[in-house]
Amino acid sequence: MGKECIKTHEDLEVYQLALFAAMEIFKISKKFPVEERYSSTDQIRRSSRSVCANLAEAWRKRRYEAAFVAKLNDCEAEAAETQVWLKFAVNCNYLDLEKGRELYGFYNRVLGGLVSMINNPGVWVIRQ
Repeated sequence: MGKECIKTHEDLEVYQLALFAAMEIFKISKKFPVEERYSSTDQIRRSSRSVCANLAEAWRKRRYEAAFVAKLNDCEAEAAETQVWLKFAVNCNYLDLEKGRELYGFYNRVLGGLVSMINNPGVWVIRQ
């Protein structure tokens, strides 16, 4: 999809990938131990969802390059945090290694897309 076809944040490939990964994490985390409900489960769900939410906010701040980039940086931080929680889930045997690697790879792709947007904000910023 070319940049000219992107009307909302939902059209962004990076958003679609982050949403898919967050939904996968939600499904998988239902099987985490009940004693992890207020730590690992809540944290991985929160950080994965936050990537999408912050990206939506960033999209609406495109009139102001600095605000846009700041929100994208928040997205980047949340994606990296999600990767940390994925590693914990694998190491604690709440998540099998292959699924963990797959999800970690999704977040590498999300991070790549975010870094590209951060490094080239002029492509995305609305000029008035």
